[in-house]
Amino acid sequence: MIDRSIPYYNLILKCNEICITSVLLPEGYSFKTYNKGDEKHWAELEYEIGDFSSVEEAETYFRRNYCKQIDELKKRCVFVVDDKGNVVGSCIAWHDLKDKATVASLHWLVVSPKYQGKHIGLALCQKVMEIFKKSGEFPVYIHTQPWSYKAIFLYTKLGFKIQKTDTFSHYENQYIQALKTLKNILTDSQVNQLILYSE
Repeated sequence: MIDRSIPYYNLILKCNEICITSVLLPEGYSFKTYNKGDEKHWAELEYEIGDFSSVEEAETYFRRNYCKQIDELKKRCVFVVDDKGNVVGSCIAWHDLKDKATVASLHWLVVSPKYQGKHIGLALCQKVMEIFKKSGEFPVYIHTQPWSYKAIFLYTKLGFKIQKTDTFSHYENQYIQALKTLKNILTDSQVNQLILYSE
């Protein structure tokens, strides 16, 4: 599980050039896009990892922020299901404002703790990046935080760079504070790797 005792600071990542490698899921798993009722599955995943205090709160958030654009949601909200149809992960190819322009942004990468370690998160990211690529949406932004450092390394593998000053939506870029926090929990080699992927 994510260690939420790690201090929270805004980290912004940006990918200027989509790097798509083969999208591979483990045997027995498949992708699906949003259908009516999947907001409940998304909410259960997010509650399971501790992003919301209840399933109801998570579902309300999803409905408020995504269901008003249902046609887009059906194309842009990706789930992974197992061979029994259980939803085990999700990621959303969405958009936010940067100043007064709309920019692409990757939202809410989540994999059930029971299914982590199977590269499902990587496959979800690749699938979402494929959606951005087909739509010609560049650059792609991500907002994250130090306690998601495992995901940060995943994002850099896909071509994202950590932004020292750039930002989007309403987020204050807190690169310096976030890097200081990461220095306390990562090895010197890992920190150097993150610095290498900063711009």
